[in-house]
Amino acid sequence: MSLNQPIGRRLLLSAAAGAVATGPLLVNPTAGYAHTSTTLPSDVFGLGVASGDPLPDAVVLWTRLHGAIPDRAVPVEWEIAADPLFRRSRRSGVTAARPALGHSVHVDVRGLRPDTEYHYRFRVAGQISPTGRTRTAPAAASKLRHLRFAFASCQDYQAGFYTAYQHLAAEDLAFVAFLGDYIYEGPSNPAAVRQHEGSDEPYTLEQYRNRHAQYKTDPDLQAAHAAFPWIVTFDDHEVDNNWADEIPQDPALQTPSAFRARRIAAFQAYYEHMPLRRSSLPHGLDMQIYRRFRFGSLASVHVVDTRQYRSDQPATLEAAQDPALSMTGPEQESWLVNGLRHSGARWNLLANQVMWAQNDRKAGPEQVFDFDNWDGYRAQRTRLLKLFREVGNPVVLTGDRHCTWVSDLRPNFDDPSTPVVGAEITGTSITSGGNANTASFHATYDPIMAESPHWRYIDNQRGYVVCDVTRERMVSSLRLVDTVWAPTATVRTAADFVVESGRPGIAEVIESATSTPRAASSPTQGGTPRAFDVTDDQGLDR
Repeated sequence: MSLNQPIGRRLLLSAAAGAVATGPLLVNPTAGYAHTSTTLPSDVFGLGVASGDPLPDAVVLWTRLHGAIPDRAVPVEWEIAADPLFRRSRRSGVTAARPALGHSVHVDVRGLRPDTEYHYRFRVAGQISPTGRTRTAPAAASKLRHLRFAFASCQDYQAGFYTAYQHLAAEDLAFVAFLGDYIYEGPSNPAAVRQHEGSDEPYTLEQYRNRHAQYKTDPDLQAAHAAFPWIVTFDDHEVDNNWADEIPQDPALQTPSAFRARRIAAFQAYYEHMPLRRSSLPHGLDMQIYRRFRFGSLASVHVVDTRQYRSDQPATLEAAQDPALSMTGPEQESWLVNGLRHSGARWNLLANQVMWAQNDRKAGPEQVFDFDNWDGYRAQRTRLLKLFREVGNPVVLTGDRHCTWVSDLRPNFDDPSTPVVGAEITGTSITSGGNANTASFHATYDPIMAESPHWRYIDNQRGYVVCDVTRERMVSSLRLVDTVWAPTATVRTAADFVVESGRPGIAEVIESATSTPRAASSPTQGGTPRAFDVTDDQGLDR
């Protein structure tokens, strides 16, 4: 049996991928656990493998056993090596996939070398997982010259195929930051290009597990997970659209106790399917998801949580000025402020869910805002943006919008004469919104952009962003696919956004002269075009 099975469509592991290794995993699969002779499903690793939360000496390895698994702890072997053939094994062991965690495995491997590439795999009952590749972070004091990573968000399974991940998996990256909306909680849509499992939204642990598992079966998503460590955070759709702390989107339809039970189930399933440390294991309603990563002296990545502690969304612009409203809660705000002030890194990157920059939705003198974004929490936003003046090179990386929105950040967006204090790059979606109607988007937002001097670039096509960071500058490249309504797509770099060290804001936008993408079209069934309603940025329900 090959000990280095191919990983979906990913092409870059090494020329040796798929070769037969020379020996078995060097661990005892029964050590410390009761041996079971129960036959396991033939595709027990059907959800793939992943790694995440890289530290200089550690990384988390993940898998979840798939199918009809017995209701008992199942011993799972793991191994991490310095080469894809596992001839230079560095660590190995055995752990238990337990029913209480959905038979998921989270191995926090310690004692690794900084800034080093590793390969890993699992084995259970004679079956061997696909091989994943991961990388540790550089030592905190190292003088790192270059950091390359990608960020992405919003991957509604029904909205299209994960064509963006086919290309992201082939990039040369240190890590991927996923900024929220990993799953969508919507019911099955018969008109969609592909359908969610089940007939309703998930509410129970079993239902959230099923929804996550469906997403994880996608080969392109598996390939992207197996190619790099991921740093993840959630937004709203992992639980319920536009939820805020213990308040659901529709309080008239979900009682407080019912929503609390739903949140507990959603958090549990989220942890079970993500490469997170045990420090993020949920405890009832609470899950520690905000955290910080250091990449040498070059960059600190501050991962924030803008859902779990926030005040309920205000309903009016006047109410949005209330200083008592908080997006983060006081404890997380204090953590963020201290981390930004004392990071010691040249660049401070915020892995963030919802948009910071002011975003009017209507041309002309009347202003219309989506108060689920930071536009609804204006006093706290102003307070933090004033802090940015003291922070080394702050850049906010954002998801949620299903569009690319590149902006200068000011404490007072209504006064363009006030100084710029930072930059925000809001990335587009992997699939959410389906194929974009660019003409409609620009007809709506180009007139508003003329009234919004802090907006530097807007677009609503699908893809991801690759960031190249040096001591002198950060260049973020918008990578767009031509369709998500077909199983494959081409990719192009549509624009580069340059931030220069010591100069807050966007220094330059470089748009590509490449050809325009394939025109958006409706999915077809039997060759007949059909209507497919998707939610894009034109509405406020994301």
